[in-house]
Amino acid sequence: MNAGDRVRVERAAQTYEGVLLPSSTPAHLVVKLDGGYNVGIDREEASVDVLESDVYDVESAQDEQGTSEIEFDDDLPTVSLISTGGTIASTVDYRTGAVTAQFDAEDVLRAVPDLAGMANYRGRVVANILSENMTPAVWQDLARAVHEEIEAGADGVVVMHGTDTMQYTASALAFMLDTPVPVVFTGSQRSADRPSSDNVMNAVSAVEAAKSDCAEVLVCMHADESDDRCALHRGTRVRKNHTSRRDAFETVGAKPIGEVDYDIDGESTVTFRREYAERGATDLALYDAVETDVELVKFSPGMDASLLEAAAADSEGIVIEGTGLGHVNTDWIGVIEDLDVPVVMTSQCLEGRVCDRVYDTGRDLLDAGVVEGEDTLPGTAKVKLMWALENSDDVESAMQESLAGEVQQRSTPWL
Repeated sequence: MNAGDRVRVERAAQTYEGVLLPSSTPAHLVVKLDGGYNVGIDREEASVDVLESDVYDVESAQDEQGTSEIEFDDDLPTVSLISTGGTIASTVDYRTGAVTAQFDAEDVLRAVPDLAGMANYRGRVVANILSENMTPAVWQDLARAVHEEIEAGADGVVVMHGTDTMQYTASALAFMLDTPVPVVFTGSQRSADRPSSDNVMNAVSAVEAAKSDCAEVLVCMHADESDDRCALHRGTRVRKNHTSRRDAFETVGAKPIGEVDYDIDGESTVTFRREYAERGATDLALYDAVETDVELVKFSPGMDASLLEAAAADSEGIVIEGTGLGHVNTDWIGVIEDLDVPVVMTSQCLEGRVCDRVYDTGRDLLDAGVVEGEDTLPGTAKVKLMWALENSDDVESAMQESLAGEVQQRSTPWL
């Protein structure tokens, strides 16, 4: 049997039928099933019948995807593609069945031929990790790389990132960079081997956003479950609200700042619904210093205050995710008052702002020195405090001001 043959494979009372694909390991067979999914099967434990030979020209298909023939065009803008890993730049390890980050930016260009002709591209790899392994040090490396790409003349930057911690990294870059061009994060909820993968539409829409007039840090992901629209979220106001849906990302407290109407024929359009920083209005600047010893503590009923003390023991700042308007058990108040580091209060509620002036507990927290985080999202507040401790002379004031769109002026129904 050869790659490209249609086969029937039996293993452990299971039968699989499809096209045999090349495998990265001789110990496993890889079969593309009729539904579009690939499955890896232990070769020693399987019996195989060839149903039809050479039904699929694997070699030609590989050749088509094997090289990137994107030529420089003076009439096109230049977009830098920066890879950090994640599902949009991943493949399946058929030994374990797990998705692993393996591709660099050039591989993404080969995997998404729809990007050809949209821009001139420069590819760069900052990291090759799944996003749960992201660290502040990688944020810094990424911010420096984006700064260098813009300094070298990039008209826009697309950052390919795993979705699980994308909101943290987008927030970090929003504080670290003053940018005169769009910096657009995108990723994929489903890997490229799946029929329902969102990698092509997200990548194409992100490049369209990187060519737009909105010179901010944005997150570009599916707006709904269909394949016709991507939402553009401000990097400091976005949250991943579903584990697996393609439209997992939402702007909290408002509608997304804009959207990309996706056209498979290459006529996608970008529109914005609110004011934004315009292209070229800001001089490029980098402020990449962060204090890494900052903790985010989520309060829950019955939680012992000793856990807060332990979190604060080696920390330079604490963000608390409190209940409602920004509350914790009254037993915590004395502990907070004794801490000699900034303590910022946020809320577990998905929308609305902290206000510790309504109830006695809140007033006591203010007297204990707690800083209200307004309606900043808890994760964003942690990143902001990390940044403010190194870049602001007045951390308390900085945490209550909107530095990168993270604080909305007031809590209102969606605009």
